[in-house]
Amino acid sequence: MTKALSPAAQAVVDAGITGRGYLQPAVAAALRAAADQVITDHRLDFLNNERDSVSRLFLMYVREQFRAIAAELEGGND
Repeated sequence: MTKALSPAAQAVVDAGITGRGYLQPAVAAALRAAADQVITDHRLDFLNNERDSVSRLFLMYVREQFRAIAAELEGGND
């Protein structure tokens, strides 16, 4: 039996269910691509002053959460 997924990862898998079964690798790749496209390093560098530090930290946190879900779907933990 496989380890149960977190609620966040399960919600993503449930959204990726097709008539042929789970598409976990494709969903994981899509999450990574979306996170990297929406929260780019360029955007993070732009928020590099004291006033924007909270926004920068929040965006970094959000991107890492997407990457964590992708890693879980891939069976890893990066």
